[in-house]
Amino acid sequence: MHAAADRSSWVDHVVWWHVYPMGFVGAERELSELGGLGGLDGRVEHRLGRIEAWLDHLVSLGCNGLLLGPVFASATHGYDTVDHFRIDPRLGDDADFDALVAACRERGVRVLLDGVFNHVGRDFAPVAQALAEGPGSAAAEWVHGLYENDGVVTADYFEGHDTLVTLNHDAQVVRDHVRDVMLHWLRRGVDGWRLDAAYAVPASFWAAVLPAVREEFAEAWFVGEMIHGDYVAYVAESGLDSITAYELWKAVWSSLDTVNLHELDWTVGRHAALVERFVPMTFLGNHDVTRIASQVHDERHRPHAVALLGFLPGVPCVYYGDELGLEGVKEDRAGGDDAVRPAMPAERGLLENAHPEVEELYRRVLGLRRRHPWLVDAVTSTEQVANEHLLVRARARSGEGSLTLALNLGDQPYGLPAGASVVEGSAPGGAGSVEPHGWAVLEG
Repeated sequence: MHAAADRSSWVDHVVWWHVYPMGFVGAERELSELGGLGGLDGRVEHRLGRIEAWLDHLVSLGCNGLLLGPVFASATHGYDTVDHFRIDPRLGDDADFDALVAACRERGVRVLLDGVFNHVGRDFAPVAQALAEGPGSAAAEWVHGLYENDGVVTADYFEGHDTLVTLNHDAQVVRDHVRDVMLHWLRRGVDGWRLDAAYAVPASFWAAVLPAVREEFAEAWFVGEMIHGDYVAYVAESGLDSITAYELWKAVWSSLDTVNLHELDWTVGRHAALVERFVPMTFLGNHDVTRIASQVHDERHRPHAVALLGFLPGVPCVYYGDELGLEGVKEDRAGGDDAVRPAMPAERGLLENAHPEVEELYRRVLGLRRRHPWLVDAVTSTEQVANEHLLVRARARSGEGSLTLALNLGDQPYGLPAGASVVEGSAPGGAGSVEPHGWAVLEG
């Protein structure tokens, strides 16, 4: 059964702009650099206003949602949280956060927070106590896999990083804490949560936590970061609304880069099956992956990725800078994320080496999406596929609306179905065929 009736109505119309705050504002690498006791009692840098200054840019693109990466006090990059109830002093304070939320509200922009609840930093108070005192500590129940060997206390660490301590998701105290954190910031005006590393958290944890949150905030939206796993089963068991569509992300850049649209066709079919059960969050980039402009080496095929983001069903998310043509390669080393998490100038007009043609492309594609909101959960099917060509049809579930996306990665024109009219594309107004290395959205 399709789950449309269970979605909050605003979700059908939201397009997110995803910001990694620490990088965006050029924050210090470590909280301790602010002085005081580990930085928490040091100075406060009021930088969240730098994000506020870009909100008009967000709206001009056609976005109406701001997805904020970690904003809570952490030791370094935001994912080693030390206090879920405090804004990181490198970003600002409660007043700065409230001002940002208010500025979003003035523009009709929704706000989604990044909740890092699989793990915390070693300086998170209960974890620090448990690591200092061992399994006999009153705080031991907070930590998963806590044990002592030859006088050394250790625990389960997230993906081998000993600065990221895995929480015990079976403990009621942990469940109560996450519930309280979610409610605290929802009461402060946010609209939902991106749940980091959800794939590492038992689905039963969210099933236990979310009902109490939804009781007060029935319209809140919860999307889990799922890189792998059984997406459908996890959503059903956890009670989440959505997951991040990593399968589709990979297929988009890989098929365009290798000129193998059969790969994309297969994944579009998988994606269509997911949409029958829930609506995934779709994206071309985020803070953890190489930028789309660096993944697709033939720049003639990068617009095709943007067209797919706007056309295929899902809740679209644009990672800051992708719409400006920024490049950046993620590397597996210390500081290897820096290239995809850059600082941005005080306002859009100060950005050097911008690509206005890319920005305009996003505006056109998101404008198409705005004019056809039924695409959010459209029924899709492949009409034609070859290595260099793909024709995907999208139909509104109500039966009132139909569009077709044509992709051409080849050196020759790609003939279009008779009677079709081009409503958007690399050569708007064209008819009969898609030019070499072009794309088009068709009506009729």
